Amino acid sequence: MSAFEFFFSFYGLLLGLCVAELVGGFARVLHEKERVRFGWLTPVLAAFVALDVVTFWNQAWVIFRGAPFNSALLIVGLIIASTFYVAASVTFPRLTAEGQHGRIDLDQHFWKHRRLVFGCIMTANLCVGLLFLGLMSVNTGFAALSTVRLWVGFGIFFSTTAVAAFAPWRPVVIAALLIVLAYSLWSASQAAIHLMASGAWSPALGVTG
Repeated sequence: MSAFEFFFSFYGLLLGLCVAELVGGFARVLHEKERVRFGWLTPVLAAFVALDVVTFWNQAWVIFRGAPFNSALLIVGLIIASTFYVAASVTFPRLTAEGQHGRIDLDQHFWKHRRLVFGCIMTANLCVGLLFLGLMSVNTGFAALSTVRLWVGFGIFFSTTAVAAFAPWRPVVIAALLIVLAYSLWSASQAAIHLMASGAWSPALGVTG
């Protein structure tokens, strides 16, 4: 087992729990749909959090695959993934904690918890950004990854997430949420275009038509 495989067996488990919290939260809401008032803000927030979890999974490959084993890396991974887990676990309401009677409004849940969710996402991304800056200062390979597009994208992501977390005006918060989601979807589409253009996907051996 390589150092990266050992690290990722831990880090990937924690990120997987984040996905489980998001999917499980959505399933709970569907299960209790008779007493849930569905809005669109919480599902959009969940989509954004899910896309960012995928981004972090990808960043683990870029940043940690060449790292030697060190317990400090496990601590860094624990901090990042645990912060994300808090965000994922709060995105959807814990319906049993809201009481067995009465209706739950998903839009109200968004406004009640958006600072915590966006704040955790900001913290996790800031940790990765600082780690990346540190690696670029000591490693020429990482320094070569620094591009204008990278830092403009990080600026867009971090600023819109901060606005969504702390702006006092609801229309501004909604606009920031939609912008950061659109940016995340655009990044995902660019990855899909690159995947199709690379032509490097080989069929599995033994597959017959």
